[in-house]
Formats: sequence, C-alpha cells, structure tokens
Amino acid sequence: MDTVAVVCFDGFDELDAVGPYEVFENAARFGASWDVTLRSVRDAERVTASHGLRVEPDGPLAGTSPDLLVVAGGGWNARSDAGAWAEAERGDLPDAIAAARERGATVAGVCTGGMLLARAGVLDGRPAVTHGGALDDLRETGAEVVDERVVDDGGVLTCGGVTAGLDLALYLVEREWGPDVAAAVSAEMEYERRGDVFGGARSR
Repeated sequence: MDTVAVVCFDGFDELDAVGPYEVFENAARFGASWDVTLRSVRDAERVTASHGLRVEPDGPLAGTSPDLLVVAGGGWNARSDAGAWAEAERGDLPDAIAAARERGATVAGVCTGGMLLARAGVLDGRPAVTHGGALDDLRETGAEVVDERVVDDGGVLTCGGVTAGLDLALYLVEREWGPDVAAAVSAEMEYERRGDVFGGARSR
C-alpha cells in the first residue's frame, strides 16, 4: 500500500479528511512509505468544506489510482446541497469508489463517507458503521450495521462520526506499518485512540 488518496468535495466535513490526512503524513515521517494526496471528485482548483475551509486539492481523483482511497463525509444528515448526500445523488463519486474497489484498492469511509461507500455497493453484505445520525440510512442498505467505532472488513473499512476518522487512520497505520509507527504518530499528535475495532486485519 504505497499511495493514499483522501477525496474531498464541496461540503465535506473538514476533520473527516484533514484528520486522516495528517495521520498518514505523520506516519510517512515515522517510516511508512506512503505518498499521500488530497483529491477532488472533479477537476477543481479549490474545494470549500462544510465549515468554510477552502482547500486546493493535489488534482482530480480521476488522475490517480491509489492503493488506499479514503472518503470523507459531511452534509448527509441535513441532505445538504453540497456534501456527501449531494455527491451520492450526483453519482460520479460512488462510481469512482466502486471502480477503485473493483481494481483492488482498499477503500475507507469516514463518518457519512460510509454512506457513499454504501451507495457505491461496496458495503453490501459487509459489517459497517457510519455517523450515528445516519445509522438508520445505513440499515436500509445492504450493509450489516455494527455498533463499533471502527470496522475493518479487509479491503473495506468504515468508522463512526468525525473524530472516529483519527482512530480509523491510526488503526490503518498500525495494520499496515506496525504498532510502533502508530504509537509514534499518536504521541506526535497527542491523541489517545478510542473505541474498539470490529474485525481485524484480514486478506482482501
């Protein structure tokens, strides 16, 4: 797993994307050979997040084939005009997630980014979780909802709301690069991991 793309779109929740991005960048400092980029769904010079943060992506998602695709959430529960709900309705991001999974990439949904994974069909028959406010929506999909902070089903991972993205990212660092690297990142960020992980490291 050498390349990581964190995907963002207008209305994404800042911490859903920036939290894992910082974890992965710190992991690279402590020995993980990861190339981490922030990718827009469509070609855009700037993307505006749900709380107004404006970011300049490294390029469109279509321009890369990451080994790990991390999908932020945001705006789902309010059915916002910009955010995960809008992206699910538009359809190109779910299509990109399905295509990434089809070619063997690991995909991870943070918060209601998990609903975008569900819309892509990659959660069908799999254990999964999302933001608490969207659990009823998740139950209406083909996913098997579990009450855990982070869910690992091998090549598909999901987590609960917002700050759970830090736990998912640190878990992935530990899974791929070992507990020493994960501990070093936790210490650097002064973040104490929370909750349990459902599942565990499995083959794809």
